[in-house]
Amino acid sequence: MLRIHRMEDGRRIDGIARPVFIHNGSYHLTNLLVFADGAINCWEWVDLEGLREKLECGWVVMEVPDGGEISAFELGWWRASKPVFSLTAEMLLGEVADDIERLNDRPDSTDRCLALLDRYLESRDEADRLAMREAYLEIPAHKRHYSLGDMDNKDRPLVFLCTDVGELPIGGWFDDDVVTEAMREWALDYFAEQGRARAEYESKRWGDDPQEPPGGTIHLGGRVFPRGWPENPGVDALQNDCPAPIEVGGVLYPSVTHAYWALSVEDPEVRERIRAADRPFDARKIAEEASRVQGWPHVRTAVMAGLLRAKYAQNPELAEILLGTGDAPIGYGGLESDHWITRGDKGRNWVGRLLELVRSEIRAQRSGLPFS
Repeated sequence: MLRIHRMEDGRRIDGIARPVFIHNGSYHLTNLLVFADGAINCWEWVDLEGLREKLECGWVVMEVPDGGEISAFELGWWRASKPVFSLTAEMLLGEVADDIERLNDRPDSTDRCLALLDRYLESRDEADRLAMREAYLEIPAHKRHYSLGDMDNKDRPLVFLCTDVGELPIGGWFDDDVVTEAMREWALDYFAEQGRARAEYESKRWGDDPQEPPGGTIHLGGRVFPRGWPENPGVDALQNDCPAPIEVGGVLYPSVTHAYWALSVEDPEVRERIRAADRPFDARKIAEEASRVQGWPHVRTAVMAGLLRAKYAQNPELAEILLGTGDAPIGYGGLESDHWITRGDKGRNWVGRLLELVRSEIRAQRSGLPFS
């Protein structure tokens, strides 16, 4: 299904689009638009009850008769030949009702049934079982086979608990004989085992996980020093603008920022001007007005990785500061493109990610691992 939205009074209202036929002369293949506020568009604005009426009167239809003319706007038209359709009007209504719940981050019919299942398994109260049974029958009929997400057993364990002993399985999907006490016991054992497996999985710690959880994210790049960098900048020394000279290809650059922007330009004279710039800010401004090395966007991440490795290999005191961040995630900010930084929910944070990589590489080197 296609996610959509509409704007109303400056407010975004999320929705989804579902394919249906509208019978207006011919059968038009189009989208039924369903929104979080319950509004539904089928070439007319209706609500869920209005959609039911449109289905009953034949305006919205779920199938086309053999030989019926079908059209799709701006695509063409054709005639149905031996058509087969599986979704009924009641199924569509059930799905749309669930769509509205999900668009509002509320439990849909399946979620509600599974919540009642959990309550029944805890209480074993008959009233809870009957409530679960009623909730299961509220799930759209074509969805009553895979609520548990079990490819092998499908919904049998749930159906056996919902069904009265001596009754055929409810829901109309399974063709087992009448439900017995033994089938009920099997279902209870099934859910007990599922619960144990889920608890074991949730408590499992992988063999290569750290003993302690990661520290809180360290945010870099937000501070500037207009009067010059302090003698002990602390964690701010991890910023690319920090005056930490690095040698690359026999050339000494005042900082990672100087080196990155100098290497990005084609003209050797401009490259030298960038290298000699008083401040990283000036280096960046000079580079912005110059032509970039061909294919630079495709190699820039590898170049930055090499520059950061050089910075911390050639400045051991800064490597100690980097190691002092533990295994905390690093979020990098500053006056850079979204490729390098993170800001809110935007940015790819490549500098932060590369700092974490270099930190891990330094540890690997010190541990004497063969791949470091």
